[in-house]
Amino acid sequence: MDLTEGTIKEKNDRAKRMMLWFGIGSLIMSFAGLTSAVLVSKKRIDWMHDFAMPNAFLISCIIIICSSITFILAKRALQNKNRSLTTSMLLLTFGLGIAFIVSQFYGFQQIVDSGYYFTGESSNVTMSFLYVIAAVHILHVVAGLISLLVVIYNHFKQKYSATELLGMELSATFWHFIDILWIFLFLFLSYLV
Repeated sequence: MDLTEGTIKEKNDRAKRMMLWFGIGSLIMSFAGLTSAVLVSKKRIDWMHDFAMPNAFLISCIIIICSSITFILAKRALQNKNRSLTTSMLLLTFGLGIAFIVSQFYGFQQIVDSGYYFTGESSNVTMSFLYVIAAVHILHVVAGLISLLVVIYNHFKQKYSATELLGMELSATFWHFIDILWIFLFLFLSYLV
């Protein structure tokens, strides 16, 4: 495919998609660095091997999977010209995103209740990595929520249609990426801790 062909709009759409994938690629590299640091640090004497992941982190996995499903349903509803269902599913996706963040903070509270802190005398390298990785992921969920707010705003302004939904597609791609990323991180950390 010749990337110089097509209308200005087609070229702009391709550029926006490519920029999103460049961003996702850089996020993959960032989390690859963090997970590599965990693998190297796992060999330390003070690494914990008997810590059970907080239940709230498992619940957050379920929440974020449900939020991806509602985003898919929102897109399908828009393609079927059902604006009210699209609105409901977008708002539900946003609510589930907020619920994910709340469940993450409950997970942090469960870690604290177990006597482990991010820093200080009762901290250790294992818990510090867990806090950092989860917190950095939460920041990306916040970015996804901001993207989702833009989609919701544009939806209310009727900027999307069954054939014109690039903004929603880009936001959905990012949202599904952070969904898959959390599932990977949860499984990775559950296995190593």
